[in-house]
Amino acid sequence: MPTPAAGGAGVRRGRAPGTAQQGARLQPTPCARCCRYCAQAGAGLPAPSPPLSGCRDRAHGQGRAAPWPCTARRSTASPTRAIIASFSENGIPTKKARNAEYENLFNMVVEVPRWTNAKMEIATKEPLNPIKQDVKDGKLRYVANIFPHKGYIWNYGALPQTWEDPHQKDKGTDCCGDNDPIDVCEIGSKIFSRGEVIHVKILGILALIDEGETDWKLIAINVNDPEASKIHDIDDVKKYKPGYLEATLDWFRHYKVPEGKPENKFAFNGEFKNKAFALEVIKSTHECWKALLMKKCDRGTINCTNVQIRDSPFRCTEEEARSLVELVPTSLHKESNEEEQVWHFLDK
Repeated sequence: MPTPAAGGAGVRRGRAPGTAQQGARLQPTPCARCCRYCAQAGAGLPAPSPPLSGCRDRAHGQGRAAPWPCTARRSTASPTRAIIASFSENGIPTKKARNAEYENLFNMVVEVPRWTNAKMEIATKEPLNPIKQDVKDGKLRYVANIFPHKGYIWNYGALPQTWEDPHQKDKGTDCCGDNDPIDVCEIGSKIFSRGEVIHVKILGILALIDEGETDWKLIAINVNDPEASKIHDIDDVKKYKPGYLEATLDWFRHYKVPEGKPENKFAFNGEFKNKAFALEVIKSTHECWKALLMKKCDRGTINCTNVQIRDSPFRCTEEEARSLVELVPTSLHKESNEEEQVWHFLDK
């Protein structure tokens, strides 16, 4: 499944990532004309393509793909920051700082900014996997405010080029995957915009069991966050952000209760696994994603149309991708929703 965005394989309704760009990094931000396409840029294409007609943002068009193809990009060095070079380990795009080679950095596609309620997801069943608001019974979906949490308590998104295979049982959780890319909870201080692609440092992972399916939740921090230099693993989160992991566990346990559903459960008794464990999960789900894009497994209803995966049978041309984007109307109307203002108080 493409990574958290474009293309096909698992990931929540979303965007489509691209591949590596060279030079300073450009963060694609949606515009009125082409947000459904630009948001899918992931990390950008190897060779920049011209922006869509009508789009004046130079960042748009730098990367267009689909099935989650997001690779690491090289950042320009600064006098106060370690030089970061692009690498690919086992086919997984990563970045390593020369003075801290143990740190693997990944691209995260932001689906939901912190403190917001709209349940935005990568639409894996649609061509190029745009980011859209989930709909149930004809109504737009929102995450409830459960005191003391307002909406999502992190920048929430997905990791490109990963897929939790619904036909493959995880040895640790004894449950199959949820047919989506791995979700990411970014715990830094900045609130990002929907569709942004940011470099994050993986810190750990939580195994949520959602209605009998494994739904991994990566814990990560923006590499440019003021505290990123001192937070390297899950224990550092406990030290420098006390209470955040406990709040995260509480949030995932109860967020469906206002809908009349039971509390969620967790594998490993709700224990947050460390960075090393998380990286192994990423590698495993990346292999599943590659099988998905190469048509070596059952993709179900996932749309794997992509621009970037050279040998993929689902690959299309950039012109075909542009045509697909042009056919999709973009709504700029923001519906007011009372659910975003309602607070729920649970007897825990």
